[in-house]
Amino acid sequence: MLITREPGGAPGADILRRLLLEAPPPPGWSALGESLLHNAARAEHLDKTIRPALAGGRWVVCDRFADSTAAYQGAGLGVTAETLAVLRRLVVAGDEPDLVLVLDVPVDTAFARVAARSPHGDRYERLDVSFHRRIREAFLSIAAGGGERYVVIDGDCPSGDLAAGIRALVAGRFGVMFG
Repeated sequence: MLITREPGGAPGADILRRLLLEAPPPPGWSALGESLLHNAARAEHLDKTIRPALAGGRWVVCDRFADSTAAYQGAGLGVTAETLAVLRRLVVAGDEPDLVLVLDVPVDTAFARVAARSPHGDRYERLDVSFHRRIREAFLSIAAGGGERYVVIDGDCPSGDLAAGIRALVAGRFGVMFG
């Protein structure tokens, strides 16, 4: 099993991750420019990491993927759904996940967790509450309209319970057990 993340997950994608999370001083990236950078990182990640792992018969678990771009850059920053759909078709090219878990956490809880983990957070974690409310609603909307491959999970529970619930869900869905 390969565990990876976005942005990042391949050497070129990791360089783009640093650019995105550290960002230039305000006003920063344009919303479209930021979307293009995320998709450039995703293209590298797919070509150098995910597709080779899948071709080798490995399971791939990825923390964030194209739906995150739809939520963050779409609902969060205002890039049109049409623009993001074109980029997704070009970059993802049909290699969609078999299962998408949306961990739903109230925004206030998420902010408290970030503050406990790091006093400064990354660029996205420092964005205002209204931004985070928009992306939470976007994730829930994407999941509601996405069919059976989307599962919304209550992320406002102890981490051990959350992990056990996810393992049981994956075992039930795919008939496999992971650590």
